Amino acid sequence: MTFDYTALGFHTFDALVRPVNDIPPAGGTYFVDDFALALSGAAGSAAVVAAKHGLKVQAVGGVGNDLMGDWVLRRFADFGVDTAMMQRCDGVATSSSVVTTRPDGQRPALHKLGATGAFFVGDDQLDQVLDTKILHVGGVGLMDAMDKARNAEIMAEAKRRGITTTLDVFASTRDDFARIKPLLPHTDYFMPSEEEAAALSGLTDHEDIAQFLLDQGAGAVILTLGANGAMYRDTTGARIDIPAYRIDMICSCGCGDCFNAGFATGLHLRWDLAGCIRIAQASSAQNATGLGSQAGITTLDGTLKFMETTPLRVYAEGDTNGRSDETSTLLPGPEDPPARRAARSG
Repeated sequence: MTFDYTALGFHTFDALVRPVNDIPPAGGTYFVDDFALALSGAAGSAAVVAAKHGLKVQAVGGVGNDLMGDWVLRRFADFGVDTAMMQRCDGVATSSSVVTTRPDGQRPALHKLGATGAFFVGDDQLDQVLDTKILHVGGVGLMDAMDKARNAEIMAEAKRRGITTTLDVFASTRDDFARIKPLLPHTDYFMPSEEEAAALSGLTDHEDIAQFLLDQGAGAVILTLGANGAMYRDTTGARIDIPAYRIDMICSCGCGDCFNAGFATGLHLRWDLAGCIRIAQASSAQNATGLGSQAGITTLDGTLKFMETTPLRVYAEGDTNGRSDETSTLLPGPEDPPARRAARSG
């Protein structure tokens, strides 16, 4: 396989500002402390983080013939991400967002739908797209041309070829479930946020949501729970719950996408599942310490150091909802020290 990781789907140009409490009235101006540009999206952020962690990565998607598209491709090059499968789509703009980050890290956004909805992977491109160990499909619901049936066809072929598949969505509603359902039988790891999973399933209890998604054919479901960590459930009955890291939140933009890349990093390093989820959590947490997707993530060694030195949130026994009795602790990384040795040895 040429690539360790292929990120197919939603790639976007983001402009981010913080802090934003209100939009200025009429023609007014408010001053902000921070302004940043970022290559983002459910596939874009994941591609960059995986590359920062040392994986050989290709991006698959679309950008417009515009300045934002130029910048996205140049930024991918900065991180060594292969863009041969990034299409220039005529007649549409590069998908772009203005992200207004609140003081608490929440990030209401204004988004321009664009080339993510226009690109299409043809049969003549399939072998190159699937020349990979891990295929991540991110941003289902925004890929108008691919969502009709092509994503399911590609994921089915990936599974036939023995490729590990991971799947994420974008701000899903119940109406998006029709696009997600055909993909789940070809998905090894489905990794939505708790809000997205609840919207797709129409359920509220996390255990019920996970079981519903497993019943649709997913091999494993990982729900990201924000400050409450992540929960893993699979068809073998395995259950893993990992708390979040204790950090000072700057911006939550891209946290789930960085989680996906961190999980793929663990798979690439052949860590156990708990270790994969732990490094996914660490990737998400580091992302939240800066403005713009991947801002807080530097290298694999940096992520490993973060895991060794950053406290985890730990809650009182039996407290599963309010999380009111919270303390901090430092826990060892996955299978330390062998995991660190394996990571550094490749």
